[in-house]
Amino acid sequence: MYYTASGIITLCRWLSGAPDIYVDEVSKMLICFFDSHGIVHREFVPPGQTVNQTFYREVLARLRKRVTPVRPGTARTRMLHHDNAPCHTAVSINECLAEKSIPVVPQPPYSPDLSPCDFCLFPRLKRHLKGRHFGTSGNIQKNVTDELKAIPAEAFQHCYEQWKQRLRPCVAAQGNYFDGSNLDL
Repeated sequence: MYYTASGIITLCRWLSGAPDIYVDEVSKMLICFFDSHGIVHREFVPPGQTVNQTFYREVLARLRKRVTPVRPGTARTRMLHHDNAPCHTAVSINECLAEKSIPVVPQPPYSPDLSPCDFCLFPRLKRHLKGRHFGTSGNIQKNVTDELKAIPAEAFQHCYEQWKQRLRPCVAAQGNYFDGSNLDL
């Protein structure tokens, strides 16, 4: 199973000699697909690029080319899980996924706590990169890539276990809204 994630990683350009004053902020968006063994595909969104349905379809095409060499023998068990961002839920994306026979794990609306990238991947990256200064966009990409490669498979397996635990109350509520404090499992 593969998850997709997208998030903003911010880099500040610091004035030389004045580490407490920043000149501007440069944001880098990372799109990352992973399974219980680790990262399958990752890419940084080019500066100025909007992640819309057209761009996301191109990302999915690159993912499809990458999956088979990285995870041979998984063609029959692959599933895609992504959140409800507009580029993920666009009709053209759903049609594309259906044409390619790629099953999608549904994401209940208003459930960011069910997105593995939001509760596992990005918090981990932020913990390891917090407080560090990179100087250039290229340096942040290199450091993020290095951190992604350093995540052990056990962390991804643990993430899947956490995801299953988080899904249980949602399944018990049959996908309806619930307040976690009053759900009887």
